[in-house]
Amino acid sequence: MTAEPPGAEDDGAGLDVRPTEAARERLGWRPTVEGFERIRSLWIAHSKAEDARDLPGLLATLSRDCVYELVPTGRRWEGHDGARAFYTGLLGAFPDVRFALQDIVIGPQGVVEFAAMAATQAAPWEGFTAPGGRVRLGVVIHFPWNPASERFTGERIYLDPRDLEG
Repeated sequence: MTAEPPGAEDDGAGLDVRPTEAARERLGWRPTVEGFERIRSLWIAHSKAEDARDLPGLLATLSRDCVYELVPTGRRWEGHDGARAFYTGLLGAFPDVRFALQDIVIGPQGVVEFAAMAATQAAPWEGFTAPGGRVRLGVVIHFPWNPASERFTGERIYLDPRDLEG
């Protein structure tokens, strides 16, 4: 039995709400124990490198064509240079940032992490001015998987921008 993603030609308000071709393709990727272990172990390596502020170790978990995207703002950073710039900016603004895993989903398409983020905002970041105090917010981070490179193709970060407003 093949599952087909839900979708419609029109949502009744004139908006096209069809699933993307990428989503249709990814839906067909079948899970395997070996694939799960590869993705899980690379996500753990990525998380440990992030916690240790080890940018070379973190970049080793990413494909060369990775993209970091802060979804609410549409801001994107491309390639390893972009990922390095993303982390340099994030860690400069939030030098003591910590992520506490709340839930996780791992499959052949990658990882979705639900985390609580806590930090002191020391500097403005991506248009959000430094409130000069502790910041606590929930984040959802999607790590898309590239089966050819066996690396993550970046991160799509979802957060409520109101949580960063001073």
